[in-house]
Amino acid sequence: MTETTQRRQQDGASAAQGHVGAPETRGSTSIADPVVAKIAGMAAREVPEVHHLGGGMTRAIGAVRQRVPGTGSGSGVTRGVKVEVGERQAAVDLDVVVEYGAAITDTAADIRNNVISAVERMTGLEVVEVNIAVGDVHLPDEPDDEGEESGGGQEGRRVT
Repeated sequence: MTETTQRRQQDGASAAQGHVGAPETRGSTSIADPVVAKIAGMAAREVPEVHHLGGGMTRAIGAVRQRVPGTGSGSGVTRGVKVEVGERQAAVDLDVVVEYGAAITDTAADIRNNVISAVERMTGLEVVEVNIAVGDVHLPDEPDDEGEESGGGQEGRRVT
């Protein structure tokens, strides 16, 4: 028996035993939109100049929803985050409120880099775009709306 014939027989035996290809080729993985939205929301909040995610109306509705039992997780992690997830790619839209004094273009670049890095690392999806809409600037003397979470959990923080 030649070496090539032996290899073909071994390959056939492996296939018969169910050892066909690498593990990543044996099945599929799908990632739901809310998973990507949570990852993107957390990554955006890690940027120090982000005060909140979500526009004024979104935050107001979210604060009401948190108080009504059975209307969501109450975490607000995905507030201000919209995603579209395909088989291999994802797109993210964020509504943010930044701290007064922050360079908005630099902050947007930091958010974009952080979101892309986190989503691609955790999901393996290619992030094709991160659109950022800055809807407001939080002034140092403005009180937080009752029941809102501050970006990154840093209450009373000021940009220097």
